[in-house]
Amino acid sequence: MNRDEIIKASCPIERIGNDKGHHFFGYYNKSVWDRSNRFILANRFNKMVKDVQIDDPLDIGFYDTKHNTEKFNKIGSTTSWNWQMGNQAQWLDGLNGKKVIFNVRKKNPSSPYPEFCSRIVDIENGESHDLPLPVYITAQNSDYALSVDYKRLFITHETIGYQATEKYQNMALAPDDDGIYNMDISLGKYSLICSYQQLKDFNYVSSMEKATHWVSHIEISPDSNRILFLHRWSERLEDETCFLHRLITMNPDGSEMCLLECSDHPLPQLKKSFNAENVGTFDYEKSEYQISHPTWKNNAQIMVWGPHKGEIHYHLYDDRSSNVKIIGANVLNENGHMTYSPDGNWLLSDTYPDDLTNERILFIYHTGTGIRYDIGSFFTDPNIGKVNRCDLHPRWDMKGTRICIDSVHENERQMYIIDVSTIVSNS
Repeated sequence: MNRDEIIKASCPIERIGNDKGHHFFGYYNKSVWDRSNRFILANRFNKMVKDVQIDDPLDIGFYDTKHNTEKFNKIGSTTSWNWQMGNQAQWLDGLNGKKVIFNVRKKNPSSPYPEFCSRIVDIENGESHDLPLPVYITAQNSDYALSVDYKRLFITHETIGYQATEKYQNMALAPDDDGIYNMDISLGKYSLICSYQQLKDFNYVSSMEKATHWVSHIEISPDSNRILFLHRWSERLEDETCFLHRLITMNPDGSEMCLLECSDHPLPQLKKSFNAENVGTFDYEKSEYQISHPTWKNNAQIMVWGPHKGEIHYHLYDDRSSNVKIIGANVLNENGHMTYSPDGNWLLSDTYPDDLTNERILFIYHTGTGIRYDIGSFFTDPNIGKVNRCDLHPRWDMKGTRICIDSVHENERQMYIIDVSTIVSNS
């Protein structure tokens, strides 16, 4: 029987690394652990908080949990990064050896994105080579990656974009020659699988007509055969609370597109009298109109925070269907960065800072019993702001017994491992 209760639990926590500098990984939707569960990806920067500039170098490296969890092993650097996503570093576990892909800044005039590309490094021999497009997400089989325009993202949603030296001149609202690209990782060949114009034409609504369009939160199913993403549009890019959202799935070649949810609601803040300066730092993330942080539970189901039929909850969608159900209605009541454990029995997530205490709660939710275990509370300085903030962005290890987070609760930006083996083994 589903109990829907909250239990506070104490779990061992360990900081990773002991060298100078600040360390973080970034987004929640990629595991820091490689397939052996030994190596952990990380980024290093010399400051905890800074508005990232074009020439700010970020070190990319890893920790070896078998031999020395304190030593940061540098494998490269990049000036293509942000605090939220880092540089999109990912293990290519589908390939032989120990290979990592990440984004770099490099002139390539023939590329759709001539200022950015991606680099593959073999950590065993140090060999590297570049691919023509930057990556957003790679398939688990490492056959392909999906790419978008990070310059466009910097304009539409600065926290997840990259600054560019060449500025847009009258950026197109919904271009037919840009959108989501599919890139073959072995060959470097790429093709546009879905343009912004196609997205605008797909189940068109009137609010799209004069709006700027973009995509975010792209995820690939575990079997690498299906893609999800958020299609977003707005006439007021300066105000996140005015963004509109849709949850869409499709095949890796752009076919069989399916609309799962649309939040094209009449937003009260669209009124001319609305003052965006009165909106709190995290009001956007907590908005009842937002579709946020989708993740694949398995090859056929998607978890997302957002509205459905007038109610906002953690919702579980069946892909290519109208089946939707609420998960943890009484205990999962706030937006967070959610992922499922490898066995699918546990949902990991966090909260945004409490308005009074500035504490973020880290928790795991057992899908069978409905019990939520609060396993940590982490303070964040409210003065850090939106662009420089440090979300916990929790990530499972490959066995589903440990969790890695980014945090600033010790007045440093560092990575931590929380051992939840006792909880998951006894439930």
